[in-house]
Parts: sequence; C-alpha cells; structure tokens
Amino acid sequence: MSDRVTLEIDNDIAYVTLNRPDKYNGLDMAMFDAIASTAKTLKKDRSIRAVIIQGAGKAFCSGLDVKSVSANPVNFAKLLFKPGRKISNLAQDVGYLWREVPAPVIAVTHGVCYGGGLQIALGADFRYSTRDCEFSIMEAKWGLIPDMSITTTLSELMPIDKAKELTMTARVVEAPEAERLGMVTHVSDTPLDDALAFVEELKAKSPDAVAATKLLYNRAWQADDRTALGWESRLQKKIIARANQRTAVARNTGKPEQAYDHRRSF
Repeated sequence: MSDRVTLEIDNDIAYVTLNRPDKYNGLDMAMFDAIASTAKTLKKDRSIRAVIIQGAGKAFCSGLDVKSVSANPVNFAKLLFKPGRKISNLAQDVGYLWREVPAPVIAVTHGVCYGGGLQIALGADFRYSTRDCEFSIMEAKWGLIPDMSITTTLSELMPIDKAKELTMTARVVEAPEAERLGMVTHVSDTPLDDALAFVEELKAKSPDAVAATKLLYNRAWQADDRTALGWESRLQKKIIARANQRTAVARNTGKPEQAYDHRRSF
C-alpha cells in the first residue's frame, strides 16, 4: 500500500486514511493511484463489513494538487484515459470505485472537503462531518468542470438547480448547509464515533442484505420501472433462504448469538 493512503482493518472495519497531511491531502498522481488501488482491494474482501474513509491532519481532502499534477502534461492524459471497455478513468475512479465496494462506505470529513475531495466523499454511501467542515465543488475556480464521477453521485442527492448553482459559483458551504442541501448525511461534534455506532447497527444485520441493498439502490434508484423491478427480483433470489438470511431469522427468533458468514458475491 502506498504511503499516500493507509489501510487498517480492525474488527471487520476497513479504515482508509488519505495520508498527505502536509498538503491537506491534496490529490497528486500517487494519491490517485493509491485511492483507486485501495478501493479495488476492498471490493474483493468479503469479510469487510464497512469502510471508513478519513483524512490525516487538518483536512479530509483539499482537492486536486494543481501544481503537482500540472508539472507534467502527461499526467492529465493518464487521469483522463479510459482503457478498453472500462466505465471510468483514473480521475473518476477515486470517487466511483467506492460505489463498487459491496460493503457500506462512510466518509468522515473535517477541515475542508473541496473539489476532488468532495467527489471522493460523494462516492461514499454516507458522509458524517464535523460542524465546521467546509465543502465546495471548487473546479470552476480553476476554469474546469467537476469530472471525478460527480454526475453519478450528486444527482442522487440534490436538485439539479442547486447542483448547477454550487458548481458554477464554486461557493464554499459549511457542513450544516451541506446537510440541508443533501450533500452530507449527518453533522455532529463526534462524526467518527457516530459513524462507528452506525456501523455496529449494520453489523447486526445480514452482510448479504446490506450489500444487496447497496447494489439495488445504486443500480435501480434512478432507473426505469422495468429495470428497477428486475433488480429487486434478481437480488432477492440471490439471498432468500441462503445461510445469512437463515441466520437473520435465527437471531430474531431466540438465537441472537448466531454469527453471520462472510458476505456472498453478487
């Protein structure tokens, strides 16, 4: 694992830490590679029950390190190149790949969460934030558009007029307003503690049901009726009467100590 991102697994929870605190965890090429690699690793780990993404030091992530990335024009080609039939390029991977991790992903934000940093957080399923954290879709400040998977994530959370306003102005909003707008799930003085309490709730449920719910909503939430109903039926067939579903029934009918197996692959 690169020193740009640390990965620790404790009690079936993966802690992913953006680790460039001297640059407010700004995204250089090594950081892009490390984030994408970490997400791909966790996607394959069926023992993981939840993922926490956080930033070392004073910020979650300040966004693209423009000076570092622009020092070599080849870097932009690397970020924007999409090989073969792959759905996303490297720039988009840092946000989009968290949607492909079957376990719930929670971004715990503090300090600043700007530009690409915000798009990483939006790729998570949930965002828990300190009250004073600042958020911005910052790209217009630099004459750019947001292109790190925001169109697949923000569209699920916010009306299009509000999204356009924040993107065109690059306005900075604090966490309480971001929560009202739908970008943040919960705001508190203790976001990591609150996120971990939520994870304990999730761990009491079947990992198959939790992962299938994530996949169902990611694929069907904005789909047409035929597609959405098809996903419901398809996924239910994969979990009903299976070991973890039987365990869920047992835990609610007198055998609360019965343990779940590792998550199935869908």
